[in-house]
Amino acid sequence: MSLLRQQGSTATAPPSAVPAKGLRTPMAGRRPGGLSARTRHKGMGLLLVSPFLLLFLAFLVAPLAYAFWLSLRTSTLVGGDHFSWFANYKQTFTDPQFLSGVRRVAVFGVVQIPLMLGLALVGALIIDEVTSRLAKVFRMTLFMPYAVPAVIGALMWGFLYSPTFGPVNSISGSLGLGKVDLLGHGLMLTSLGNIVTWQWTGYNMIVLYAALQGLPREVYEAAKLDGAGQLQTALRIKVPMISSALVLTLMFTLIGTLQFFTEPRVLEPTASQVITPDYTPNLYAYNLAFQYSEFNYSAAISFSLGAVVFIGSYFFLFATRKRSGLK
Repeated sequence: MSLLRQQGSTATAPPSAVPAKGLRTPMAGRRPGGLSARTRHKGMGLLLVSPFLLLFLAFLVAPLAYAFWLSLRTSTLVGGDHFSWFANYKQTFTDPQFLSGVRRVAVFGVVQIPLMLGLALVGALIIDEVTSRLAKVFRMTLFMPYAVPAVIGALMWGFLYSPTFGPVNSISGSLGLGKVDLLGHGLMLTSLGNIVTWQWTGYNMIVLYAALQGLPREVYEAAKLDGAGQLQTALRIKVPMISSALVLTLMFTLIGTLQFFTEPRVLEPTASQVITPDYTPNLYAYNLAFQYSEFNYSAAISFSLGAVVFIGSYFFLFATRKRSGLK
């Protein structure tokens, strides 16, 4: 009898342990009177990201918004400062100086981009095939120019190109070839292309080499068993399999070419007769703002160039969406 009473007392829970009807038990991970663990984690994440967001808003979004506001206004001595909507943009796409700069940059890119990416691809295929210490030396040697700041590189090449005291003309004169005006009208684009190719070939080579390192080696062994040589393996297997990396480097190179500014700006004092204030679209916008104080029109040119870059990049990615891995 006492055993039955003991079992019955243990089977029934005390009233204090049974939750009242309509009340909910506290959720797991929630402190009494506090926030849940998920909410605390979100708050901590926002707190950690807030310095970047503040800097992003202060130094990118706010200047862009102010520049766009300037581009919608016109300031003249007679009419003063007034809101002109998109009149500056209409003037931009009918400005012969802006259009000539775009054409010059397009001609520059048509020649320089395939040459630079071709050299980068050849270099990446070579160092991917060679596994000796020579490959490491070759890789570091080609990548070193990218570590040199663009301004310093342009100054160095400006010294080499100088028609008065540059070593290039001294060497050509000693060889009986005569002086070559590398900063003249006929060779200026070639000289600028040489600077850009020297500086960025190593960077693109490292990107392509990293893509080659990610390919499965079993494919190479299967091609070797089928009788494919090194050249056939490179052209028919390696290059098609890194097409997405090629598209990526080509897109970044196109964007950088349309924004061509540093090299002609550094060489402008040395070759002022050739590199005019409207030599490239970016250089034209810079000179309008800081030499002629036409801030409104300069802002419109900058946003117009940004629109050209965005639209061109979008159509390029759309045309190469299969090779770039995009759907």
